[in-house]
Amino acid sequence: MAEWITELDGYILLFIQEAIRNPALTPAVIAITVLGNGAVIWILLSMGLLLPRRTRRTALTCAVALLVSLLINNAGLKNIVGRIRPYDTIPGLVPLIARPWDYSFPSGHTASSFAAAWVLWHRLPKRFGIPALALAGLIGLSRLYLGVHYPTDVIFGAISGIGCGCIACLLVRILAQRTGRLRDMESDRK
Repeated sequence: MAEWITELDGYILLFIQEAIRNPALTPAVIAITVLGNGAVIWILLSMGLLLPRRTRRTALTCAVALLVSLLINNAGLKNIVGRIRPYDTIPGLVPLIARPWDYSFPSGHTASSFAAAWVLWHRLPKRFGIPALALAGLIGLSRLYLGVHYPTDVIFGAISGIGCGCIACLLVRILAQRTGRLRDMESDRK
C-alpha cells in the first residue's frame, strides 16, 4: 500500500485508542465484535429465515453470500495480500482482544457482515435491511476500536462484502432461472 495510506491508517488507530476508547464502552464493543466471530449472527439470522417459507430464498442467498465472502476474503485475499496486523506494526497500539492468528487485509468480520446485510437489505423490507446494514457497520467499526484492523481493511471489507452479496443474489437468481423457480425467488419485501 502507499506509504501515506499506511501512515493515515496508523494515525486513525492511535487517535481511536487515545481519544475514543474508554472502559465503559469497551465491553459493548467487544460484544458487538463477538457477533461477527465466525459470522455467527448472520448464520443464526439465516437459520431463522429458513423457518417461514417465504424467506427461505433469502436464507439461501445469505448462506451463498457468506460462502462467497469466506472464499474470496478469508481463503483468498488475506493469504495473497498477507498484511500484518496493526498492533504488530504501529508502535504503542494495544489490541483489546486476543490477537487474531490470520492476516489483516481485508477484515473478514466486516466482509461477511456486509455480504449478509446487503442480501437482507436487498431482499427484505427496509425495516429489516437497514438495521442489518447498521449492525454490519458497527461490527466493522468495532474492529478498529479494538485495534485489530487498519481502517483500509475495514473499508475494503465493506466494499468486498457488498460485492459478495451482489454475487450471491446473481448466483441464486441464475439458479432459480435454470430450475424454473424464478417466481419463487422474487424479493421477500412484501
